[in-house]
Amino acid sequence: MNRTLFAKELRANLFVSAIIAAVLAMYIGTIVAMYDPKLGKSLDAMMQSMPELFAAFGMSMQATTLLEFMLNYLYGFLLTIFILVLILVMANKLMVRYLDRGAMAYLLATPNSRTRIACTMIGVMVAVLVGLCALVTALEAGFAEALFPGDLDVQALVQVNLGLLALWLAMAGLCFLSACLFSNSSAALWTGGGLCILFFLMQMVSQAGDKFEFLKNVNPLTLFDYYGLAAGDASAVGGAIALAAGAVALFAAAVAVFDRRDLSI
Repeated sequence: MNRTLFAKELRANLFVSAIIAAVLAMYIGTIVAMYDPKLGKSLDAMMQSMPELFAAFGMSMQATTLLEFMLNYLYGFLLTIFILVLILVMANKLMVRYLDRGAMAYLLATPNSRTRIACTMIGVMVAVLVGLCALVTALEAGFAEALFPGDLDVQALVQVNLGLLALWLAMAGLCFLSACLFSNSSAALWTGGGLCILFFLMQMVSQAGDKFEFLKNVNPLTLFDYYGLAAGDASAVGGAIALAAGAVALFAAAVAVFDRRDLSI
């Protein structure tokens, strides 16, 4: 990677990353503070009255521990959809905008290969997501320890968040590949983003009822089994590994496409 370009782009993406981090910190603190066995019973009653709605957002499990409560109300929707917004913003800033404005010519005029430039942009995206995942883990553990000392299974939480990071990287790889593949800026940004949104909608529909349960079999998001990861289930670990391998493959494909792409700049 080119260190100068890496540092420049990392700084350029810190502001939006900080906004997303602040929003997640607010939600994590709120959810952890809501943990209460009495409140849990009330939420379970609401869940039973509207099972399809809760299931659509991945909140169908009855939580008996602090970790299960966090998994139920954070991982089914909040910790994925907000990160997708950040990924789309970064894909636009790191690749789509450069190509759309013709500014890529300035980067290509430097003594850096296309592969090196693409790998640098990928490095920025990966660094931001890894840093954000570490921050989310620290926030969850910190809030839990401050409010409910000793109640959180930190090791299981780390296992879940490693799988979450694999999911984030897979989404990032798909969006970055889309940004490198299409010349039209809208298609470059929204083909990958649209597919991720489609996968989310498919997951919500498949969880809401048995009629569309078959959609789980064609949805890569199903590979992220956060309850299975918390329990150390082998199939859930295999799913997380598959997501990580998919992320590597998607990023590699993006570099190959960018390296061979005809750039009219």
